[in-house]
Amino acid sequence: MVHLDRITTKTGDAGQTYLGNGQAVPKDDSRIEVLGTLDELNAHLGVVLTWNPAEPYAAWFRQMQHDLFDLGADLCFPEDCAGAPVRISSTQVERLDAWLEQMHQDLPSLSSFILPGGSPLTAAIHLARTVCRRAERRLWTLIGSGAENSSQAIYLNRLSDVLFQLARLLETPETPISLWKPSPVTGKVDKNM
Repeated sequence: MVHLDRITTKTGDAGQTYLGNGQAVPKDDSRIEVLGTLDELNAHLGVVLTWNPAEPYAAWFRQMQHDLFDLGADLCFPEDCAGAPVRISSTQVERLDAWLEQMHQDLPSLSSFILPGGSPLTAAIHLARTVCRRAERRLWTLIGSGAENSSQAIYLNRLSDVLFQLARLLETPETPISLWKPSPVTGKVDKNM
């Protein structure tokens, strides 16, 4: 168990931080960028929970928060670190797939894109979904160097799908979803410009 006796260590004042194995890296390192985005996503899920979603969905959001801490704990070790932990695997992806299957039974098919918004709860879920997509993109930047196992990226990809469907499922009659209504096409792109 980690004990955080002192929050202010002043070790990051020069723009560096430390990975799980003690290696110093710049605070804008691609691994730190992923970890920061996961932290941001977790904070957005905390905001979602303040809107008191119904069960079992509140429990799902809490489980997502635990998973994101696990994912961050996995990623805080460099890819070449012997004995680095792996907590996020196909097991967590399968859980998300089961949730998606459960929601698909209760949701109609879509005929258009959805405009983010609706109730404060669903707007918060949509915002979390967009941060999840950014975390996934940041992780793919890291994976580009062959750094991580694909279960971690698959987890984030599936999590954004779950968040999208939860935003649809938790809409209320008072705040129905709004579908995108495309404007008429007025011309075509001139490739000679």
